[in-house]
Amino acid sequence: MNKKTLLGFIALCCCIMLTTFAQAADTKEPDKRAEYIRSHYAKYEYQIPMRDGVKLFTSVYIPYDKSTEYPMMMQRTPYRVAPYGADKYKTKLGPSDIFEKDGFIFVFQDVRGKFMSEGEYVNMRPQDANDKGGKATDDATDTYDTIDWLVKNVPNNNGKVGMWGTSYPGYYTSVAAINSHKALKAISPQAPIANWFYDDFHRNGAFSTPMAFIFFDTFDKQREGQFAYWPKGMDPITPDGYDFFRNLGPLSNVNKNYFNGERPFWNELTEHPNYDEYWQARNVLQHLNNVKPATLVVGGWYDTEDLYGPLETYQTMSKGNKKDNVHIIMGPWYHGQWNAKDGSKMGEAQFGFNTSEWFQERILLPFFKQNLKDAKKDKDNKAVSLAQATMFETGANRWREFDTWPPKQGKDVVLYMGANEKLLDHKESKGGSSDYISDPNKPVPHSDKVSRGWDRPYMAEDQRFTARRSDVLVFNDEVATEDQTIAGSIDINLWVSTDQSAGDFVVKLVDVFPGMDESTNKVDKETGNRHELVRWGIIRGRFRNSMSTPEPFEPNKPTLVKFELLDVLHTIKRGHKLQIQVQSSMFPFMDMNPQKYVDNIFKAKAEDYVKAQHKLYHSEQYPSSIGFKVIAQ
Repeated sequence: MNKKTLLGFIALCCCIMLTTFAQAADTKEPDKRAEYIRSHYAKYEYQIPMRDGVKLFTSVYIPYDKSTEYPMMMQRTPYRVAPYGADKYKTKLGPSDIFEKDGFIFVFQDVRGKFMSEGEYVNMRPQDANDKGGKATDDATDTYDTIDWLVKNVPNNNGKVGMWGTSYPGYYTSVAAINSHKALKAISPQAPIANWFYDDFHRNGAFSTPMAFIFFDTFDKQREGQFAYWPKGMDPITPDGYDFFRNLGPLSNVNKNYFNGERPFWNELTEHPNYDEYWQARNVLQHLNNVKPATLVVGGWYDTEDLYGPLETYQTMSKGNKKDNVHIIMGPWYHGQWNAKDGSKMGEAQFGFNTSEWFQERILLPFFKQNLKDAKKDKDNKAVSLAQATMFETGANRWREFDTWPPKQGKDVVLYMGANEKLLDHKESKGGSSDYISDPNKPVPHSDKVSRGWDRPYMAEDQRFTARRSDVLVFNDEVATEDQTIAGSIDINLWVSTDQSAGDFVVKLVDVFPGMDESTNKVDKETGNRHELVRWGIIRGRFRNSMSTPEPFEPNKPTLVKFELLDVLHTIKRGHKLQIQVQSSMFPFMDMNPQKYVDNIFKAKAEDYVKAQHKLYHSEQYPSSIGFKVIAQ
């Protein structure tokens, strides 16, 4: 593929990416919402000084009604707070329009070094200013200094501040809890980035080429001074991500053919292929063990960007706190769908009602009103009471509340992979194995759809297209005679070998629907025999024993590979069956392992990419298995 095609494809992807920052709405709705905002809010713009003298651009929307004081709702973002100019208004201020009608002061800030703010921008900046002292700064100190200025200078504020944000702004919301300002009373990190070696661009060491490639094309471009605009992309050429990234070849071609060494963070990323001190310093979780503000962590079961982030953020904040001020809600959503108008479906998965609206009205607004306005009751005049964990049970399509997540009570289940594509409740007494050829020239697609390579509906996609491939192993449980609800993470124990020296292993948890409708005993034309993806996970085999110290496989030697699939709350309904799929590629969403061991895959050459015969063992000596907890209905 020539350079023009490469540039064009990146531009197409960037355009699609940037549209995800705006919320979907009817054509008439933005006009009504924008009209309401202009009628009820005055806009101000400030350059707020930090402790080292750097000024951060901040826009503030204050209600015209001065009959009461208002709490502030703040969002800090690297994606710009446009439009710029006191006479130019946003068309949305809060997480949803009910916030604007309820009345808050809304604050938006370009983070240090981005767009109209001064200073140097650092991706996932290490939070070490507190150790350095003096005028040292990081994202936490910038948040503290901003809040301190706001409560002292913004008129009609009640001295209480809340923060929210999704994805990168979710990370900045989490960071606000580090040595937090006393005025910060409530935060809601939503799909927050937590550790970039495990979420977003990495998954257990494997690399998401489309996400990083598309994201850094514009986000990581070097610029000097202050800018109010996104860099312009090239004209689109092709929407076929599978073909594009296969033709791209080794990751070393990215700089060679496109970036030309001009993306600073991309360059750093490729120089640190292992979980070394560089990545460890950027792990924000290590700083989240003493959270004082009331906290509502938000995530989506179908979030392909940041599923690890909310789950680990909640666990870390909860375990490190002496009081129960940290809560979590996980819904049936893609990245940010909880703030969209329609949460009744995700791709092919249907939920039966608008889960996003339910969340906004029943959970999010009451949470902030309780902590910022001392509101004791919700819109139905019921006492506000937020469970420790509010989780959507996919499969059964209902909300459930828990005192802790994952639930402590339940039955531990272990299923063993066996011959004839079976999942067994016992180890096979005889020796056995299943094998397949993993070919870098024809990797297993992550989706059956033609897409850019970074899409979302695949997270609940029908998996029959992979189950029928020769390079995918399939293991089925018996048809369920009663509902079975799986809660928490899934333990994966694979005994494998390869005739090469490297390889990845992907495991999928699949819900297989019956072919017939049990009520009518007729073929279900919409969902009959659907193989719905519930959860998938990957591990780069070189990291099976340590993310910091990789090691090759010894060819043809049975080796244990252990990892976890991230949490689920899913019911395998009676008449359905549980299926496990095992494969060695998930392309192009995850990069292809060369399968010949190299020190740094970002510098691998075309000749390093070789076919490999991978073998999965299922015997008493080498029992491959999955383990999970089943809870009561």
